[in-house]
Amino acid sequence: MTAPAPRPAATPRTALVTGAGRGIGRGIALGLVRAGWSVALVGRTRSHLEETAARCAELVPPGSAVPRVVVATADLVDRAAVAAAVAEVERAFAPVGGLGLLVNNAGVIERTEVDFVRDDPDDTWRVIETNVRGPLLVTHAVLPGMLARGGGYVVNINSGSGHRPSPSYTGYGISKGALARVTTLLDHQYAARGVRVLDVAPGVVATDMTGAMPVHDDRTEWTPVEATAELVDAFGSGRLDALSGRFVRAGTDTVAWLTHHTEAILAADARTLRLATLGADDPIG
Repeated sequence: MTAPAPRPAATPRTALVTGAGRGIGRGIALGLVRAGWSVALVGRTRSHLEETAARCAELVPPGSAVPRVVVATADLVDRAAVAAAVAEVERAFAPVGGLGLLVNNAGVIERTEVDFVRDDPDDTWRVIETNVRGPLLVTHAVLPGMLARGGGYVVNINSGSGHRPSPSYTGYGISKGALARVTTLLDHQYAARGVRVLDVAPGVVATDMTGAMPVHDDRTEWTPVEATAELVDAFGSGRLDALSGRFVRAGTDTVAWLTHHTEAILAADARTLRLATLGADDPIG
């Protein structure tokens, strides 16, 4: 029987959220500040990040030294820019123990809602590159510090599109399936060294991106972004350690439900992307 992975070392309540200038990223950042986290807001557009920072500051009690709010700009597919932004964040959080939680939220979707043949393959690739290369670069820059400190947490904002078929948004589905594999692989490589990784799907949140998608034109029910922030906070706080490497979905999965069903999830080895085999006799099993 494999020994359980060690709990991460006392993890600082500091988080880096990518794509924090708008939408889900802004909602996660605000939720983490409400929960007492210091946050670093990272993205391309400083004006959007500063707007989020101002809203975060409104949640901090007057005169409080924590939580802190840091802003760093970077094009997340530019390796040098990402390295510089992460270094800036690490310097800002060094007095409080460094970076404890990374939330890879930034992402894009195709400009048109069409099937693959009718789409522009350059736009398909733009989506894949942004949604996969971005998290890869940021995580690659963050991991050495976490490993040196004995642990940390990484949340990849994923989607059911990564494992379900879809008539459109091909690049988005490819990118989220690839991101699920990133989660599985990094958990396998680093859980024993105290770094835990989780896929969190936010459901369908009302944002500028979803509002522009024809598939949602008739939607009347939306997932509150606070549900995602709650799951991110719970994971970064160590309350969902056993589910590392797996997939959870805001709006349907609550912290209480996941905690109650953890043993069943582990027994079934559920909530992870894999190839379904024919059974024990399948030669590729």
